[in-house]
Amino acid sequence: MRYRTLDENGDYSFGQGSTNFLVDSPDAVAQLVLTRLKLSTGEWFLDMTEGTPYATEILGSGTASTRDLAVQERILETQGVTGITDYASVVDPSTRAFTVAVTIDTIYGQTTITAAL
Repeated sequence: MRYRTLDENGDYSFGQGSTNFLVDSPDAVAQLVLTRLKLSTGEWFLDMTEGTPYATEILGSGTASTRDLAVQERILETQGVTGITDYASVVDPSTRAFTVAVTIDTIYGQTTITAAL
């Protein structure tokens, strides 16, 4: 697996040659998981069914029973992920933030991801 690294703003990095790529590593799979989680269903014009179901299963009231399952399913469907070792999520109603911390097993080893979704 070869994945171009993202900078602190979430943009592709250029100009550093081969160091601009994550190759066959848990970090490559982690970045793929993060980019998949940040894509909302219907956002990609080439495939309107692709994406994380924020509007229907994660955000809003009445989603407590579906949000974690939807995020875990999206993670497990990611290329290179072989399993979830540990998962925790926190919803902060005062800031309307949803944060996920997950440890995943990948075909290259284990890694941990923390993301504010």
